[in-house]
Amino acid sequence: MKFIRNFNNNAALVEDADGVEWVVIGNGVGFGKHHDDLIDETKIDRRFIATMTGNLDVDSFKDLRPQALSITAKVIHLVEPILGLSFSDYQYFVLADHIDFAIKRANDGIDVDNGTVRWEVQRLFNKEYQAAQQAVALIKDCAQVALPKSEVVFMTYHFVNAASDGSKLQETIKITKLISGIIDIVQYQYGITLDSESFNYNRFVAHLRSLMVQRASHTLSTGSDLDQSLLQLMMVKYPKAYQTVERIDDFLQSKTNWTLSPDDQVYLTLHIWRVTHRQKTE
Repeated sequence: MKFIRNFNNNAALVEDADGVEWVVIGNGVGFGKHHDDLIDETKIDRRFIATMTGNLDVDSFKDLRPQALSITAKVIHLVEPILGLSFSDYQYFVLADHIDFAIKRANDGIDVDNGTVRWEVQRLFNKEYQAAQQAVALIKDCAQVALPKSEVVFMTYHFVNAASDGSKLQETIKITKLISGIIDIVQYQYGITLDSESFNYNRFVAHLRSLMVQRASHTLSTGSDLDQSLLQLMMVKYPKAYQTVERIDDFLQSKTNWTLSPDDQVYLTLHIWRVTHRQKTE
């Protein structure tokens, strides 16, 4: 690959043998290089096709401090195998931008308080939350700055977002609040506290997240593929679970104008019965 220009010492624009331009990131990858110099490809941590960055302006990389790019690469190398996900080019840049700003805020003694949602995020996305704790500790070691607890929540949002193709961060935050509201409805209706460590709880949350993401992206059919008699069966066999689904439907309509389809109601009724019944019998 031939060097074209620097964004900073850790990010450069290069061209491969086929004439395709790439943005490459790596420690010192562009240091001391001149136009048409060959770069050391062993230094590349991440590469982006410059013409396929979507909403991402390649010149945005020049605004990121080299330290932030280096730390972002380390964070992603840490969490991708833990969570079994892969950051898109855009998500990579958004995370780098956040880390850069988080370090600046910490150095300036600024904290964005999100304590009221911390327990909700941990409850709903415990695996991502634990990975976020490790990421924040890594950033602290690399940048030699103490990040506030609020950064664990923000990192969790980024990791949850990375698991959803095409999702935007604000959409992830909105969906998190909706799921939390649904969990609260279930717990109130049954007078119990759900075990956030249980398999059925995590399967329920995964189903809710999938449902919310599809609703938000308008990819979910509002019709029904199931036999309509199944919904009648749910109403008779699991009346309390179905009544809870009706409360959830009212909640979603009030917050988003979304309406649960008959298929949604069937699957949610089964999930609610399972997560509450198993907990009561354990």
